[in-house]
Amino acid sequence: MLQGDAIATLPLRMRLKIAALIAALLPAVLVLALGGAATGAAPPRAPAEFFGIGPQTPLTQKDAEYMKAGGIGIVRMAVPWSSVQEKRKKGAYNWAGLDEGVGIAARHGLRVLPFLYGTPHWLASKPTTLPVDNARQRSEWTAFLTAAVRRYGPGGEFWAAHAPSGGVGVPSIPYEPVAAQPDPIPRPLPIRTWQIWNEANFFYFALPASPTRYARLIKLSGAAIKAADPGAKVILSGLFAKPTARAPRGMPAAQFLESIYRFPGLKSYFDGISLHPYAVDTETLEEYVEEFHDVTIEYHDRVPLYVTEMGWGSEPNFNEVAFEQGPQGQVRQLRGAYDYLLENRRRLGVRQVYWFSWKDIEGDCNFCDSVGLFREGDAFKPKPSWRAFVRISRGRVRP
Repeated sequence: MLQGDAIATLPLRMRLKIAALIAALLPAVLVLALGGAATGAAPPRAPAEFFGIGPQTPLTQKDAEYMKAGGIGIVRMAVPWSSVQEKRKKGAYNWAGLDEGVGIAARHGLRVLPFLYGTPHWLASKPTTLPVDNARQRSEWTAFLTAAVRRYGPGGEFWAAHAPSGGVGVPSIPYEPVAAQPDPIPRPLPIRTWQIWNEANFFYFALPASPTRYARLIKLSGAAIKAADPGAKVILSGLFAKPTARAPRGMPAAQFLESIYRFPGLKSYFDGISLHPYAVDTETLEEYVEEFHDVTIEYHDRVPLYVTEMGWGSEPNFNEVAFEQGPQGQVRQLRGAYDYLLENRRRLGVRQVYWFSWKDIEGDCNFCDSVGLFREGDAFKPKPSWRAFVRISRGRVRP
């Protein structure tokens, strides 16, 4: 390093060059020293598909337009096996509902993350029974997964049927024919990431809440999906952070994940973990996420984290439902949660974050009627939370 006296002895031309270099570097040094406060710089942009959404109703064209404008890049869609394959006949799949949603999303440049769950009544007495108890359940489940990947994965039947040339795909597996959508899809967006089940640690979706049974399901699922598409990613069920129900009806997410990691070789069957950190406030959400992340550190697994559901309601009903905190409370928690997840994205390995939900609707959960970013109904009536969201996502309020 040149000292001041040494610099003074240099030729004028050299001193001018050094002065120019110092002037060029000074702003960057100030930003590093002050953490960006001196310039008011915005946080770095998140990846294109970081911001996801979980609708409670089928996707419409208008939904997709608003989502795309708002900076949302991916939509999480429920795929209930019991609805796709209601009949006992092997391979009798009806993809009509999913076809419509995937098509609308693709035409607007939105990717889809499907979560597959719900055993049909002709295989088990309850949809919450994981299909691992006998050979037929296991065979039908893997056939269902294979059919889904071959339909919506790279070069799949759905994309062939909706190619701009009007080509018609030839199904590789028998399925019930459905009416093809008339509009072509200029740019296919094949599904490459598949989520297996939903809240497998909570009786509402899986009973019993058993890491052992779920580990069997993941081994089956990972093998089937990767056989159909070797480049596909399999992510675990979104785990409910802290269910109040105790075993066998519920288990904390971190404990459930730790139990899964104890199965030798299971890590090779999945590519991501997922959490639903529903919490009374952002501070508690942070505790849930850090505890979940600590499990991956303990088991030396640098696996991506997907937050496939999080949200607070806008009704001022906190005394009865902790997740409902009024319009400004919803904004406050939304901002705090996204600030934390974006700031710690690299350290935690956060790949995607999905707000639940898109619009309010009377649903099965006790805050489904107020957790949306828009009011219920066909008209798009944004809440303050939507405006807060688009400021974070760098999107637009309207298409």
